[in-house]
Amino acid sequence: MADNIIETQQLTKEFIRDEFHVIALKDVDLSIAKGEFVALMGPSGSGKSTLLHLIAAMDRPTGGRILVLGSDLRALSDREIARWRNMHIGFVFQSFNLIPVLTAMENVELPLKLTNLKKKERLEHAATALRLVGLSERMAHYPRQLSGGQEQRVAIARAIVTDPDLILADEPTGNLDASSAQEVLTLLSRLNREYGKTIVMVTHDPHAARSATKIRYLDKGALLPEGQTPEDWTTIAAHGH
Repeated sequence: MADNIIETQQLTKEFIRDEFHVIALKDVDLSIAKGEFVALMGPSGSGKSTLLHLIAAMDRPTGGRILVLGSDLRALSDREIARWRNMHIGFVFQSFNLIPVLTAMENVELPLKLTNLKKKERLEHAATALRLVGLSERMAHYPRQLSGGQEQRVAIARAIVTDPDLILADEPTGNLDASSAQEVLTLLSRLNREYGKTIVMVTHDPHAARSATKIRYLDKGALLPEGQTPEDWTTIAAHGH
């Protein structure tokens, strides 16, 4: 239990809009240990991204318990959550989310502006992160001057520049061609293996999921038992078990 970096118990998220009531996640019990690289898979609308956003404290659950790095996220105020997230979480988005008017170096430096580091230290950290993702030659380039794969690597450099305890990636290869996707997956695997980073990645791509050390499936808001896929789930459901 002590080594678990993420622990959820009966985690539930409901969305109520007008007369529509959607249960995005229901009673999810999930444990992820330090140093694991977990892929969350499942069909569209299965609750994968909702779960990732709850782990990142980008959204709040409507029921259950969620402990991340020993913090009870439901007990933190919005201000405490913002500080906690900046200290502990690196988030990688499908759409890169780079700021077009900033260079690669300036984009990567951004999260450090919320720390007490001096400008010189911030730039040193940003340069180190860009070197780590293989973009030393591209530090002064703007996003429009980079390929999609390079943009995603800048986004990963931005996610790791604060040396976070947890890297969360939401469909990080979703907008990339096969070659660029492989570069990004190789990089995430390296961050996990060589640097011991705990990574949770949402993906619908079986090839991407194979880069992880463990795959967990969601279906209709429920987390399937370990080792069970949605196909098994259909069979079990059909037999009424």
